[in-house]
Amino acid sequence: MKYYLAPMEGITSYVFRRAQREFFAPFDKYMTPFLAPNRNRCMNARERKDVQPEHNQGAVTVPQILANQSEVFLRTAEELAALGYEELNLNLGCPSGTVTAKGRGAGFLARPKELERFLAEIFAHTRQRISVKTRLGVEEAEEFETILEIYNRYPLTELIIHPRVQQDFYRRKPNLTAFAKALACCRHPVCYNGDLFTVRDLQQFRRQFPQVERVMLGRGAIVNPGFLNLLAQGAAADQESENVPEQGKRTEAMGSDLAQRLRAFHDRILADYERELCGERNVLFKMKELWFYMIRLFPDSEKEAKQIKKVQHLYVYRELVAHLFAQKEPRAPSQLEF
Repeated sequence: MKYYLAPMEGITSYVFRRAQREFFAPFDKYMTPFLAPNRNRCMNARERKDVQPEHNQGAVTVPQILANQSEVFLRTAEELAALGYEELNLNLGCPSGTVTAKGRGAGFLARPKELERFLAEIFAHTRQRISVKTRLGVEEAEEFETILEIYNRYPLTELIIHPRVQQDFYRRKPNLTAFAKALACCRHPVCYNGDLFTVRDLQQFRRQFPQVERVMLGRGAIVNPGFLNLLAQGAAADQESENVPEQGKRTEAMGSDLAQRLRAFHDRILADYERELCGERNVLFKMKELWFYMIRLFPDSEKEAKQIKKVQHLYVYRELVAHLFAQKEPRAPSQLEF
């Protein structure tokens, strides 16, 4: 099984990706948050910094491109090729209204004829490998039959399927019936993405789809950047149990190790953002985004979550985080809700 880290705008920059690799088991592949090129430029300063080779050493990193004009995509691909990138990912999954209103991301799925012309152009004019991250359609899962026929005509490296439609956003459950139909008809290697928040979720998915050899983890891996460490320790690490002393000892040891790694991970990210960003307000904004997810590792921490959300100064923030780690033991949850 291969594990990919999903791109999450504002969260999984190279600062997060680098710290995750340093303190936890690394992913087989890391997608960058999408680059949004236009006719005037391929990347802004932040995007360019995120894909610099020196920021991605030791990792299989795939830049994701959000585009619906072939000439814009190809120009960006050329710049990325000059940086050494041999694989690119096309974002056809973003459900944001500001993105889809421009016919990009999942909004491009509403224009199958334009999408096919786009794919024909980019595959005819680049030697880089291209994968696609897609949703099932815009309104109905049945749209994917036509969309998949288009994908099947081109030599995709792989197809990453998030089995929701654009209008679902992240509501409702992933449509696993539609995913199964797509899996049976797809000519490309398939990677699954969608609501694999815990080890238990992943185990259940693997029982249902043993033929799928690639999965992409998103929010669950932000909550717990050591998600893959749990897999390495075995399924029991994510199970709650009573009256099983050995398993209790193993879970306790895992919690202590997780606490040490998580604190080092946090401190590395904080230090990097202080170097990279201008002003403590910007640093705090990034750390608050991260804690929106990571706080779920700390049981009964609603009070601490509110304090972190409201903090205005870094010295106060440091005191709050130090108190949290001193008073609370992080625990890999068996269930997560978003």
